[in-house]
Amino acid sequence: MSAGGGTVVDSSVLLDVFTEDPRWLDWSRASLIDATSIGALVVNAVVIAEVAPRFSRIEALRTALPSMLLVEEIPVAAAFLAGHAHASYRRAGGAREAILPDFLIGAHAAITDRPLLTRDPRRVAAHIPGARLICPE
Repeated sequence: MSAGGGTVVDSSVLLDVFTEDPRWLDWSRASLIDATSIGALVVNAVVIAEVAPRFSRIEALRTALPSMLLVEEIPVAAAFLAGHAHASYRRAGGAREAILPDFLIGAHAAITDRPLLTRDPRRVAAHIPGARLICPE
């Protein structure tokens, strides 16, 4: 199920820019700019929820988001894949921490045949086969 071009952006990358993270700001900003060369930047409601606490009003969040950013619904097939990836992660001894959002974001990218721009690729790389990742070396 391909939804077209573009790049799914993980909240870690947006948060690096919003917080001006001293370690990751340059990489994340440059990666966002590079990603726009292949199409829109795409997020879903999970990403919005993860970055929302940095803003007191939704209007401020909307203003801070890149202009080429689209907010898409998570496809049902991606939610299904994320559930299975999370179960695989738990069977492999993964902690019970709230990591399901990582799988929802990664599965959204995989199901729509888009790369995922993230700086924390470990769980997605290990539990969502075929996910294309744009991440630090």
